[in-house]
Amino acid sequence: MPFILLLWTLSSQFLLKLPLINTLVPIALPTLYLWVVDTLALKRGTWTIEPKTKLGVYVWDGLDIEEAIFFLVTNILVVFGLVAFDHSLAIIQSFPNIFPNPQFPSPALLIRALLTPESELDQPRIKGIQDAVKRLKQKSRSFYLASATFSGRLRIDLILLYSFCRVADDLVDNAETEIEACKWISKLTKFLDLSYADDQPDLFEKQHRIESYISGNFPKSTRSALQLVPTRYLSCKPFYDLLEGFKTDVEFLKVRDGNFADKFPIKDEHQLKLYAARVAGTIAELCLELVFYHGTTNIAPAQRNRLLGAGRIMGVALQYVNISRDIEIDARIRRVYLPTVWAKELNSSPEHILEQPFGPAVEKMRSRLLDKAFTIYQAARCDMAELPAEARAPLRVAVDSYMEIGRVIREKNYQLKKGRATVPVGRRVRVAWKSMIEP
Repeated sequence: MPFILLLWTLSSQFLLKLPLINTLVPIALPTLYLWVVDTLALKRGTWTIEPKTKLGVYVWDGLDIEEAIFFLVTNILVVFGLVAFDHSLAIIQSFPNIFPNPQFPSPALLIRALLTPESELDQPRIKGIQDAVKRLKQKSRSFYLASATFSGRLRIDLILLYSFCRVADDLVDNAETEIEACKWISKLTKFLDLSYADDQPDLFEKQHRIESYISGNFPKSTRSALQLVPTRYLSCKPFYDLLEGFKTDVEFLKVRDGNFADKFPIKDEHQLKLYAARVAGTIAELCLELVFYHGTTNIAPAQRNRLLGAGRIMGVALQYVNISRDIEIDARIRRVYLPTVWAKELNSSPEHILEQPFGPAVEKMRSRLLDKAFTIYQAARCDMAELPAEARAPLRVAVDSYMEIGRVIREKNYQLKKGRATVPVGRRVRVAWKSMIEP
């Protein structure tokens, strides 16, 4: 009991905020199981309790109160201990400014984390991480599942990176006019300029300038995504290339009545691949940079560059799956990412796809795009075996979970959720498990 009281004192606030399925159920189920097994053993005479050592009180016929309390307290101790350990690790991993070297925390460091006053913890950072997780859960079920396979600061930074990219994309996509969309791209460019500027030797002053710019130019709901994106150990070029991809999206806002094909931004397969590389290949590259930064494996520069290149290519495959899934959704917002030349080959046009984003011609183009996606995927997946061991399986889960959407679309009889093809939960879990145990 003293140890349970100690654990409660250290982590009660964290424990009470956890869902009951994470606390009460892990206590109740094993306890009930042990009670039943113990009852059967006592009734069979497998073991006995000396009459002098028990009170003679029973929970039910055959189960002494002493046995019941022993198993209950033991399971409470185990669960409370695990919760306290998780709480400590969460604090250590979430605050690099307080705990700079968290790789193998000692017992003393774990206790120090639990004893850290709440006033010393960066509350806006906590809120920002919570918002990022919520954003990931709402926007991508596949990547949300995959995020659970990562650990430590790599997991946190990957979620923060996704949050920034999602917010940036939404700012541009939700713009009602070309001028408004260009304004957001300009503001995002200025944010990157400030983040990567070398003319400010004082880091505190640089951070103050960035914070002031974010507060004065972005909606409150988006600010934490910009404030927490880990630009300090990521290359700037992929971010700027991502904004170039957004400029292609802006082209759709220019479309008006008239010769639609002449204004359509994705005219051929080269432009499609370039767009996919900018909006998805760049993000894959940034994810790998985070893997290399947080990983403990030494990677030669040549191998690193090859893996980054493979990551960019894999990002193209994922974007092709995304486009093939969202043809109807994109048509609702007056966008068609299928190449114009493909449509012409089938006696169709982007304008016709906007009016009727289904039918034999669209399905042929969808299948063609998926074929290209899986060809790229198969070629790039071989390089994943060279990734650092600590991130290899989680990255496979992320990629395979998303590619499973393409497999579902190929089966034709897929489920729709908010107009999009969706992978059933059980199937997603099976794919993730298979990817995790792959050598």
